[in-house]
Amino acid sequence: ALATSFITSSMFVTALAPNTLALSVMRQTAGVTVTWLEWFVGFAPVGIVLLLVVPWLLYTIYPPEIRTAPEAPRWAAQQLEAMGAMSRKEKTLLVLVCAALSLWIGAIEHIEPAISAMLVVLLMVGFKVVSWNDVIGHAQAWNVLVWFATMVTLASGLGETKFLEWLAQSIGPTLEGFGLTLAIVSLVAVYFFLHYFFASITAHAASMLPVFIGIAVTIPGLSPKAWALLLAYPLGLMGVLTTYTAGHNPIYYGSGYITRQAFWGLGLTLGVFFLIVYLAIAVPWLRYLGA
Repeated sequence: ALATSFITSSMFVTALAPNTLALSVMRQTAGVTVTWLEWFVGFAPVGIVLLLVVPWLLYTIYPPEIRTAPEAPRWAAQQLEAMGAMSRKEKTLLVLVCAALSLWIGAIEHIEPAISAMLVVLLMVGFKVVSWNDVIGHAQAWNVLVWFATMVTLASGLGETKFLEWLAQSIGPTLEGFGLTLAIVSLVAVYFFLHYFFASITAHAASMLPVFIGIAVTIPGLSPKAWALLLAYPLGLMGVLTTYTAGHNPIYYGSGYITRQAFWGLGLTLGVFFLIVYLAIAVPWLRYLGA
């Protein structure tokens, strides 16, 4: 479940908060604008392959102790029956979530995604789906907002002060000498595995993505949009590496079903597998799309 959640986090731009931060960084540092649909189409082949293969891979290298649970469907049916029909609040929330997704997918040229999200939150309060105290008491959401407000501004400042240009001019020629394929593999792999030093995907995106995009766009052979997407997509995938590299990892690890050694070993195995499949599919696919 944890591995597949990271795959879907990369597939949908609205599935992970750092993805939307990445969109802002891409726009600030490389002048690249990506829509919800473009993001999905660009990663879909990778995501579909991984979603099909990863369950089989994990079943093979880390087989479950319990392989059949005939009572599970009966228990689930009982729980659904106990929950009863959807309440008015739940139906209202479903409509508002679908409205937000529709605006993010189809109306991005007319209304900013952030405005759509704020509008839906206000409507949730107005229709009493949640209270205003629920909104202001969601500390994690406000924490992300602060990250966005400060880090996007800092990323823009790196470009305005010519720091990224200086860094690209210093490092870019070295990578050009590698050839395009080796440059892509080197840049994406270093960016990916640097996440071992971060306990937050948002922090990784905010601090590392502007620098790596600034270096990448100076390397000929790929467009700025293709480079930006190649570096933005792994944000979801890299969360699989350790017990601390994403916010929900400690919860899964803390359940006690997976030992620390197994978690780190499986994280490295899946991380390498994710990266190989990702580079093998995403690079030619983005070129085919003309990104």
